Amino acid sequence: MSNPALLKQIDTNNLPNHIAIIMDGNGRWAKKRFLPRIAGHRAGVKTVDRIVTICRKIGIKALTLYSFSEENWSRPKNEINALMEILKRYLKKELDRMLKEDIRFNTIGTIDNLPSSAQKIIEDAKERTKNNKGMVLTLALSYGSRSEIVDAVKEIASDIEKNKISIEDITPGLFQSYLYTKDLPEPDLLIRTSGELRISNFLLYQIAYAELYFTDLLWPDFKEDDLLKAVIEFQTRERRFGMTGEQMRQTRMSVLPLL
Repeated sequence: MSNPALLKQIDTNNLPNHIAIIMDGNGRWAKKRFLPRIAGHRAGVKTVDRIVTICRKIGIKALTLYSFSEENWSRPKNEINALMEILKRYLKKELDRMLKEDIRFNTIGTIDNLPSSAQKIIEDAKERTKNNKGMVLTLALSYGSRSEIVDAVKEIASDIEKNKISIEDITPGLFQSYLYTKDLPEPDLLIRTSGELRISNFLLYQIAYAELYFTDLLWPDFKEDDLLKAVIEFQTRERRFGMTGEQMRQTRMSVLPLL
């Protein structure tokens, strides 16, 4: 449950359109409790439920969760298998909720690397929620930002060879259209839990102007109020995008509707 006092502090006219989260600390959470690592991952799924709920409640349009990185394939096989089972159970359990709450399910990453049983459930969830418009929930699975950028470069080079585009056509906007996230807005707010102060190969191109928020809380301990605190902190920051504060104020004034 979220704190009503915190909810009242949220400016619904200044929400981040897209929140991206590096969900870190499941293993350490379990270790502190003398539990197997998989218990931490199961606890982390409960946090996903809470954060999806509060984001939907306050009106966030896109939420992207770093669920399984390319580097995670190097973990012990039994842990990987358990994570895939958790993923499948989560999607089966949450599909009705996504349909009811108008949430569109999406993924980024090399999904082909996942077990075929997981791929089938993912594609079914995508298909059944494709017309939902309330919020986009994206799971980054078998995802690495460097690989995403390399894949984009390869596709652009291929399209140049096929005369679909020319070198002169390449702009930041065109480059973005080749990324896995081409159908998503750029993240406005990136949250990382567990006290680590790094990006870990997550959305490196897309977070060029995102506000970064780090917390010492381990992911299973991250509650609805912690998400609200991150959004409130976001709303105190002046986002200048390379301009001066005065220029940004003038820009905002120029787009105000005439009374």
